[in-house]
Amino acid sequence: QVQLVESGGGMVQAGGSLRLSCAGDGNNLDYYYIGFFRQAPGKEREIVTCNSKSEDSAYYADSVKGRFTISRDSDKNTVYLQMNSLKPEDTAVYYCNRPNAMVSWGQGTQVTVSS
Repeated sequence: QVQLVESGGGMVQAGGSLRLSCAGDGNNLDYYYIGFFRQAPGKEREIVTCNSKSEDSAYYADSVKGRFTISRDSDKNTVYLQMNSLKPEDTAVYYCNRPNAMVSWGQGTQVTVSS
């Protein structure tokens, strides 16, 4: 089973940026759809973005379109989420997973955006 580890979270002010990483454990992530999800306090987990190596386009939730970008580095077997123009409502624990074949959730990485 693929194991994924998230990192890169932190605390930023509104308008700031962060880059999250989703590292694979040795399984080649190029073979998989990989997505970033988030769960804010008191809310259900939601998908933020996902893509596959073979497709040029990616899915983005309406709330992050134009601000977040998903990308991959095959050499590092890592998927990234670049988050720009962060808003307080982006505050959540962020996770990565396979949207079409879920694996065990990791610990996630906390993103806190202050106003």
